[in-house]
Amino acid sequence: MNLLGTWLTDRMDLQLHLYQLKILIRIVKKKYRDFRLQGVLDSTLNSKMYETVRNRLTLEEATASVREGGMQGVSMKDSDEEDNNH
Repeated sequence: MNLLGTWLTDRMDLQLHLYQLKILIRIVKKKYRDFRLQGVLDSTLNSKMYETVRNRLTLEEATASVREGGMQGVSMKDSDEEDNNH
């Protein structure tokens, strides 16, 4: 998560491409779910860096939804629906 946070911080003034955004959302959500299933404590998972990455991806998602007219089922919102469809 630290690597991803650093990468996003280095590109703070650049908007993510829609493809980058979709992949990053999937990576972050899958990583979070997998570690949670393995018993990692919420206090560890919900680190400052995770919150920073999550906030950035949520903002990028909102911008892309307006610009592109939707994200076709990929979202930072908490839902297992997309995992069952892919």
